[in-house]
Amino acid sequence: MRAVVYEAFSAPPQLRTVADPTPETHGVVVKVMATGVCRSDWHGWVGHDADIVLPHVPGHELAGIVEAVGKDVRKWKIGDRVTVPFVGGCGACPQCHAGHQQVCDKQFQPGFTHWGSFAEYVGIHQADLNLVELPQTLDFTTAASLGCRFVTSFRAVIDQGKTSAGQWVAVHGCGGVGLSAIMIAHAVGANVVAVDISDDKLQLARALGAVATVNASQVANVVEAVTEITQGGAHVSLDALGHPSTCFNSISNLRKRGKHIQVGLMLADHSTPAIPMAKVIAYELEILGSHGMQAHRYDAMLAMVQSGKLAPEKLVGKTISLEQSIDELMQMDRFSAVGVTVIASF
Repeated sequence: MRAVVYEAFSAPPQLRTVADPTPETHGVVVKVMATGVCRSDWHGWVGHDADIVLPHVPGHELAGIVEAVGKDVRKWKIGDRVTVPFVGGCGACPQCHAGHQQVCDKQFQPGFTHWGSFAEYVGIHQADLNLVELPQTLDFTTAASLGCRFVTSFRAVIDQGKTSAGQWVAVHGCGGVGLSAIMIAHAVGANVVAVDISDDKLQLARALGAVATVNASQVANVVEAVTEITQGGAHVSLDALGHPSTCFNSISNLRKRGKHIQVGLMLADHSTPAIPMAKVIAYELEILGSHGMQAHRYDAMLAMVQSGKLAPEKLVGKTISLEQSIDELMQMDRFSAVGVTVIASF
């Protein structure tokens, strides 16, 4: 199969022909029809993820067709249209038994713990637990855009934030994660304030439902700006970028008893950000993480997609080829793309 491979961290990946994967007894092989290009892939490429063993194939936001099935798989057959959470559960640990596969003690992640979906085929473990059937009405490019960004945002806004109609939600960073969160929060009736440094991204944020925007490069104080717009602070605030400044601002712009959700990854030099702990205590704030979403929760999200309440296809900024993904991956730290980039030709 054709795959994008890198043999050293931060070294230019190459498009190569490598051996096709074979399914584990409990797994399947998926023919990749589309896969997203995510900043998490960039973090892996530069060496921020300890799970990666070189040489490596990145990619974890995928949708495709079951190509081969392991002998112990019962729920899936060749030809099924599927996607998969970027965090897969083992099915045997206490977290999995409690239904929390997204924090499985022995989790696997395509593109991190093993070769991923910047390739024609990818192996998926524990298929009966982790695969998700795609509705026939959902095209592969849109399904891939759900990836880690949309589903992580869904869990952040709905399950972790417990966002409700009429609340104020602040979203710091309007990349794929942030734009997804804006759409989801708007769909449940919340009032969204979008924060970014790009006018183009803020314009898209408004189109997706934000009622107000703050350009962080043009205001003296982001926290004061959000607090004024929300008349006292956000009920729920997300750091959708993963940077010490956006994390600090997201916590600081909360009203009393508000919830901060950390969605953007905080790795390497950013792994221990400053936190306004005095305000956390005085305001009884909650600080929560959001790390993917379990396969069994996809039904709720897909029901909103099929009803028209969510339109993830609006988040797709551009589609590219497998070969073009090499430059796209290496340039992700420039934050130049608007919306989600999806590899749609292999």
